Amino acid sequence: MAETPGGSKGWEPELDELRRREALAEELGGPERVRRQHDGGRLTIRERVEKLVDPGSFHELGKIAGMAAYDKANELASLTPSNFIFGRAKVDGRPVVVGGDDFTVRGGSADATIKGKHLMCEQMANEMRLPLIRLVEGSGGGGSVKTIETTGRANVPGVSGWELVVDNIGTVPRVALGLGSVAGLGAAHLAAAHYSIMVKELSALFVAGPPVVERLGQKLTKTARKKPSRAPAAFSPTCRRRSTTCPRAASAPIRPPAASPG
Repeated sequence: MAETPGGSKGWEPELDELRRREALAEELGGPERVRRQHDGGRLTIRERVEKLVDPGSFHELGKIAGMAAYDKANELASLTPSNFIFGRAKVDGRPVVVGGDDFTVRGGSADATIKGKHLMCEQMANEMRLPLIRLVEGSGGGGSVKTIETTGRANVPGVSGWELVVDNIGTVPRVALGLGSVAGLGAAHLAAAHYSIMVKELSALFVAGPPVVERLGQKLTKTARKKPSRAPAAFSPTCRRRSTTCPRAASAPIRPPAASPG
């Protein structure tokens, strides 16, 4: 960029810094955690969105939102992006809103997220009357023990902002994909969808882990469950909604059902 009169470079330094921060956000939880995600047979959230939507159609909002650390010169030293990404896109040419959890940063839990992004995702779908596709893995931005340690309280039973989800159930089509272990608020997002998809032999849906269940009087382990006798469909004990299995969902685009006219 040519210098302006007086020697100023205009906005180029600021734009370069923005690009640097965007590059940091694209690293997600870092190479080691991304490798662990791939080793488990799962894609990262950015890979999933890329495969789901029409090429070049995803317009992300809040990409560089996250937790930053600065050096003594007040220059950005590191950036841990929020573990939820969202934006507008097109699927088979139809405008949609897409939001998804980044499991590589604290398993998608609330203590590493920015709640405003979750709320804006729901609000955008509502106000623009666009179908909403949620790619869920982890706790879906829900709370954890770490949340209580850092904020001094749990997110339940209030769950501020859930009224937007409830409103959207009666306003726009909601599709949810459970693409790994889905717990807590993530399980609620699958239950709050009109159409839910899980991945055969890869996804798991539960409210909480065995230690929490044991406090209710039933001692279980993560492997102490009967395998379903029929693979095509199953009813989740968590949400009691029908969920279909799709062996290709981990690596192939998932197309939501076409909405009926009107």
